[in-house]
Amino acid sequence: MIDLAELKTWIKKIEGHARSYGLDFFPVIFEMVDFNEMNEVASFGGFPVRYPHWRFGMQYQYMEKSYSYGLHKIYEMVINNNPCYAYLLDNNKMVDQKMVIAHVYAHCDFFKNNAYFKVTNRKMMDEMANHGMRIRSYAARYGLEAVENFLDECFSIENLIDADSAFNQFRENGREDVVVDDSRPNSVPKLKSKSYMDPYVNPPEYLKQKSKEMEEEQRRRESKFPSDPEKDVLMFLLRYAPLPNWQRDILSIVREESYYFAPQAQTKIMNEGWATYWHTKIMTEKCLDDSELVDYADHQSGTLGVQPGVINPYKLGYELFKDIEYRWNTGRFGKDYDECDDLEAKRNWNRDVGKGLEKIFQVRSIYNDMNFIDDFLTDDFCREQRLFSYKLNEKTGMYEIDDRSTKKIKDRLLFSLTNLGHPHIIVVDGNYENRGELYLRHGHDGVDLRVDYAKATLERVFRIWSRPVHLQTLIGDSISLYTYDGSSHKERTITEKTAA
Repeated sequence: MIDLAELKTWIKKIEGHARSYGLDFFPVIFEMVDFNEMNEVASFGGFPVRYPHWRFGMQYQYMEKSYSYGLHKIYEMVINNNPCYAYLLDNNKMVDQKMVIAHVYAHCDFFKNNAYFKVTNRKMMDEMANHGMRIRSYAARYGLEAVENFLDECFSIENLIDADSAFNQFRENGREDVVVDDSRPNSVPKLKSKSYMDPYVNPPEYLKQKSKEMEEEQRRRESKFPSDPEKDVLMFLLRYAPLPNWQRDILSIVREESYYFAPQAQTKIMNEGWATYWHTKIMTEKCLDDSELVDYADHQSGTLGVQPGVINPYKLGYELFKDIEYRWNTGRFGKDYDECDDLEAKRNWNRDVGKGLEKIFQVRSIYNDMNFIDDFLTDDFCREQRLFSYKLNEKTGMYEIDDRSTKKIKDRLLFSLTNLGHPHIIVVDGNYENRGELYLRHGHDGVDLRVDYAKATLERVFRIWSRPVHLQTLIGDSISLYTYDGSSHKERTITEKTAA
């Protein structure tokens, strides 16, 4: 058993070390749990106060059996909240506890300071308890089966959100040479000019033509519902689906939780890499006893282990942060370095800039996984880390190296991260053919939808919309329209010209 007094001492020491390195985090509350409790907390997404649903029970059974057979072990779990909640496994050795505590403080720093978490609810533990209370009250009033069935519908489409919408804010263009005539709505912007120059600076013919175009665009927008394609499908359903109040409330709960968890999916590589970078630094420089070295090395190698065809976010994020620090310490960035054609000079390049730590803190604050990979996955990094693009050989059933180019590697990674790895589905028309039917469109990005998944999703959406639902997608070289009317599925090929 862990000596709790010693553990508390180490928590205080490691917090001090983390702050001395510049990490900044909310207060952290540590709770000690056994493996059953850890699996239970994990199955609820880290929130033990969450509402009951069979999906969470299924997840618990999976984790419990996986742990029992030695297939995985959860060393810690930390929650984006203020204060942060972190769960420690009670049968971990002290070296593991120290490693985990350092890892937790780095996660908390990332939660507090990364831009993609700035809009998240910092009192989500309380909010989850509120969600649980509301859903339990609906179960008591309308029956557990009815509530669970509707939750099933909501969970099946919980990924149909616009994950970036929180950052899409309207901004004025800031140009001082443009003035808007407010005498009538939607007027044409005019350039400032003296009165005698106005006919030349703002020709009447031009203003008349632009005004006509704007009026036509306005009529087009007003005739469509929604006026522009809507990426947040859940919000559209929440506003316009004919739902009783209790179902509308449950859908709003699922949507709110989807947005809360979205930044974690958007920053998985960075977040785990950042936490691994700092627990490594704190352990090796401040907290590791000689007697713990072998155990630490064994567990660290497990954390950073890789296998062909599988991305380990801990390893990739950790190595990228180390590489960024090294490059900005030695000046291996900027025009001079990029334009240098002398390989020997590049190999020995060292301007002794010393800005590595400053740079990784900046990256931690403003990047997500997409631009992190796009900006910092370099040719040198791919070569040193032996990164390749893999492809399944259908004859042998084995994954083989397909390409060694950085562009191909980066493209594969970015593709897997786009839209959190989910298909792009948008609402095109909420009153299709003036019959109140829902028309969705799949933004094809090179991978066809799985037809069985698409049909199952249409059935779920129908139960919420209560009218026929259509989904347009590209299958092979033809545009197909899948329809579910509540009793049967239909499919037909359409052309670009007739597509909504």
